[in-house]
Amino acid sequence: MFNSYTTTTLQYDPSLCIGCGVCADVCPHAAFEMKERLAYLIAAQACMECGACQLNCPVDAIRVESGVGCAAALMRAALTGKKEPVCT
Repeated sequence: MFNSYTTTTLQYDPSLCIGCGVCADVCPHAAFEMKERLAYLIAAQACMECGACQLNCPVDAIRVESGVGCAAALMRAALTGKKEPVCT
């Protein structure tokens, strides 16, 4: 079973990075950080898989299965008492 608390679907290819910094700007959980005109994936486990980084990366250096660990499903599961969150 996929455990979004320890693993995410986030994949980043730094060799494609052009240093625009958009990923660091749009990530709500600061998974990316800019250092010397290059993005670094510093906290992959913090990724909530919203897909903002992938949608905004102009060179397709980032891939993520948006929705796999979505926050809405986690909140819905907590509010309804369900054990397994499901993104819809």
